[in-house]
Amino acid sequence: MESKAPSLQNPNTDATKTTKERDFLNHLEVYLAKRDGVDKLLKICRYTSKIVLASSVLPETLPLHRRLKSFESSVGVSRKAFRLGKFVQDLNALRNASVDSDQELFLTVLAYGGEGLYYFVEQIVWLAKAGLIDSKHSSSLQKISAWAEFIGYFGSIALKIGDLKKIAEEEARVKSRIEIAMLRGDGYNKEALEIRKLELKRLMKKLSIVQDFADGLMAFADIRDGKGLISSPLLLASAGLLSALISTHKNWLSC
Repeated sequence: MESKAPSLQNPNTDATKTTKERDFLNHLEVYLAKRDGVDKLLKICRYTSKIVLASSVLPETLPLHRRLKSFESSVGVSRKAFRLGKFVQDLNALRNASVDSDQELFLTVLAYGGEGLYYFVEQIVWLAKAGLIDSKHSSSLQKISAWAEFIGYFGSIALKIGDLKKIAEEEARVKSRIEIAMLRGDGYNKEALEIRKLELKRLMKKLSIVQDFADGLMAFADIRDGKGLISSPLLLASAGLLSALISTHKNWLSC
């Protein structure tokens, strides 16, 4: 029975092999063809710039400091353009959601409804920043956008915590099947593969929660108009970069 243990800890999946064997440039082409792929690369650029600006590495008197600040602002507006029509995916997710309880339904409405409203309002904010419509209501729209985003992340985190519990329950059931197979002297390669997939799913779910928490922190700072201890520019820029890196990793794996 001990000789079977390594297969439980290091099972080789077809998905892993495919990822390793795929040509990097082909993978990169597919990644960059996705709206979210380009958006997250822009997000990395923006928050890396914010970190440099907030850390005072560059003196404000240097021309490079002004250029970097202008670049960061332009990237921020450009990212809003990439969200054009993105609220539709939240409408479809809300419409097609499968829920098991009233509580899950409520959290689903918060998560997808909040995010959808955020993306919808962001379109109007973008049009105002681009100069197509009067910008006199930009401040109010950005406040609505921040509240919708924060509510969406609250619902999303709550749903994902519930998903983690379901994954843990599924892992317990599979491990129980493995123990029975070991007692009988049967093989359990299929179960070992299931465990590996569940472990990866659990890891990605935890990373997604960290990402939502980082983005939620920035949304809360927007609600507070940059006031309070958690509104430190360096802290928020670091949170934004962390979120961007996690999202980039998830999008890369999904390509």
